[in-house]
This record gives sequence, structure tokens and C-alpha cells, in this order.
Amino acid sequence: MSLSYTSTDRNTRMDAMTTSVGASGILKIYSGTPPANVGASLSGNTLLAQLTMNATFAPGSSGGVLTLNSITTESSADATGTATFFRMTTSGGTAKIQGTVGTSGSDLNLNTTSIVAGAAVSVSSFTITEGNP
Repeated sequence: MSLSYTSTDRNTRMDAMTTSVGASGILKIYSGTPPANVGASLSGNTLLAQLTMNATFAPGSSGGVLTLNSITTESSADATGTATFFRMTTSGGTAKIQGTVGTSGSDLNLNTTSIVAGAAVSVSSFTITEGNP
């Protein structure tokens, strides 16, 4: 049997992420092999795009689901490559969350993982779900 948490506890943990990322965090999309975890250093990864998150990261979570506020479109991608993972950082660049990128079944799903330098990159919505209900 897996662990199960109350919605209140799941919401508390998700809301802590709002505080941790803080105002105007940055969503950074990379190519290459993802590091082992969010605390590990990048190694040979290319930053493809940086999107600024809303000054208020997200409203309070509900049912263990955190729905992020709007994320500003990157009007001109930094490099060309295949998106494989992302990191959410504070506005100062401290990595807080890392996840996979794909077109379906990933932590962050984009309409395409092929990013082209100079092209726009956008995220229409982003949710994070915490733990087992």
C-alpha cells in the first residue's frame, strides 16, 4: 500500500512551492540529458528558452493541485534544439523544481519539443500535482 495524504497536507506542500519559487520565477527549458536531480549541476545542456513566470507564482492549491498563474511567452528562443527537461528557478536563478519535457505524458507538455532559435515559445497552462490522494 502506498502512502496517502489529506488534501490539506497536499495543499500545504504545494503552497510551500509558491513561497519557495517566489515572485517572478523563471521557467528554463533545456536540451540534453537531465541532471540526476534539481540540485545537480548542468553538464553539457543547452538553454533553449527562458520564460518569466507571474509575479505571483500561483494561487492557493486545491485538492493537491497547484495551477500556475500566467507564464510570459519567450518571444525569441535562445537556441535551437530538442527540449528534454526544464527547471523552475527563483528570479535570482536558484533551481527549485526540475522535470521532463515532452509532447504528452511528461511533467511539462509542449506542442513540440523542437525549439528554434529566435522563435516564440509559450506555455498555455501548467499544473503540478502533489502526492497520493
